[in-house]
Amino acid sequence: MIKKNNMSIAVSIVEDDAPAREILAEWICHADGFCCVGQHGSVEHALAKLPAEKPSVVLMDINLPGLSGIEGVRRLKPQLPGTQFVMLTVYEDADHIFDALQAGASGYLLKQTPRSELLESLKDVHGGGSPMTSNIARKVVQAFQRNESSAANSSAEYASSENLSPREREVLELLARGYLYKEIVEALKISRPTVNTYIRRIYEKLHVRSRSQAVAKFSHFSLDNPSHLPARS
Repeated sequence: MIKKNNMSIAVSIVEDDAPAREILAEWICHADGFCCVGQHGSVEHALAKLPAEKPSVVLMDINLPGLSGIEGVRRLKPQLPGTQFVMLTVYEDADHIFDALQAGASGYLLKQTPRSELLESLKDVHGGGSPMTSNIARKVVQAFQRNESSAANSSAEYASSENLSPREREVLELLARGYLYKEIVEALKISRPTVNTYIRRIYEKLHVRSRSQAVAKFSHFSLDNPSHLPARS
């Protein structure tokens, strides 16, 4: 374990597979701008130790002995409201995804996520983003398309999308495709502060508070001329 400093993103890991936990810790410890402040093999252990560690970000597995990772997020988020929880799991089904997001997770990544993408996602969530593996973001959209609720069909929700500018619609579509903030910057050739401003405006206009909620709204209307947007590499 490495002690955090003011310039590092402090990360704690909750993963019962010891070799996998050690690999994640090594990735984080050897990356510039990061430090690993805790490693835990169960939610029960994390509940006892995490409040004192005060990590900026927690990487949380779902399938853990005893309490699940989703239940861990549900219990820990009220104690650590400033901490961002990112699920790192093998589960790709909609039920696990939505349960994790509803519990308070800010991101959802698959365990096969490459090291570089994982570290970029940790930076993204620390900066206010909600990173999701691209196929996870697609599943979120598909699930909302299959399960439209009466609230989602209300005229007020449809009308709210009409207030978006063409550029805001482009940013929203890229969010729905699973782009990280850094990738939106590169795709649209705009600055990171500009991206942040667009996303804040999107949230305000759609009356949402998270990326997952914005993506849900995206599934209920088509964007103008989306075909010119770059494909994700």
